[in-house]
Amino acid sequence: MGIIYDKVLVKDNEFDELELQVVRYKPEGLDTLCRNTKFSRKELQIMYRGFKQECPTGIVSEETFKEIYAQFFPQGDSSSYAHYVFNTFDHDRSGTISFEEFVIGLSVLSRGSLQERLQWAFGLYDINGDGLITREEMLDIVSAIYDMMGRFSEPSVDENTTKDHVEKVFQKMDLNKDGVISLEEFMETCRRDENIIKGMAIFDTVL
Repeated sequence: MGIIYDKVLVKDNEFDELELQVVRYKPEGLDTLCRNTKFSRKELQIMYRGFKQECPTGIVSEETFKEIYAQFFPQGDSSSYAHYVFNTFDHDRSGTISFEEFVIGLSVLSRGSLQERLQWAFGLYDINGDGLITREEMLDIVSAIYDMMGRFSEPSVDENTTKDHVEKVFQKMDLNKDGVISLEEFMETCRRDENIIKGMAIFDTVL
């Protein structure tokens, strides 16, 4: 989600030059977000200004979210992956992302500990939210990543080998061999083997 963060900062610099009036976020909301995120008050004000310029209604629809991703990944089809990432930010399942949801998610991805970021990644792969990752869910996410990265994906994987790649990762993570991956198994495997994180290409596509 750093891609949207960068977009916000670029917008902010442009509006500073034009000396436009700062859009003010209600102070009590700002104080709460300071406590709940790793951003300073000033950073939150800058992000809110950019957020309101990009999304005047104060919320981001899934279609807008997909359009932003498409701008940064023009070499592939990012719509499926953007859909899954959108769902990790849309905590109340309203179909839109509020400024609060946006910065809370961004805080985890840009400044969270490894554990916090891995928990986010687990939530991304756990598509139905039942606390477990199935082979099908992992295949859906990995396929979406490769669709988005297009010819620049590393390691380079074509459609015929995506299932093999997922199967290898799944076997490494399914420590008790019960056919699903729990949060504990996911965290333990990722902590032990950094190559798994790289192979899943999670953070390359959002930070």
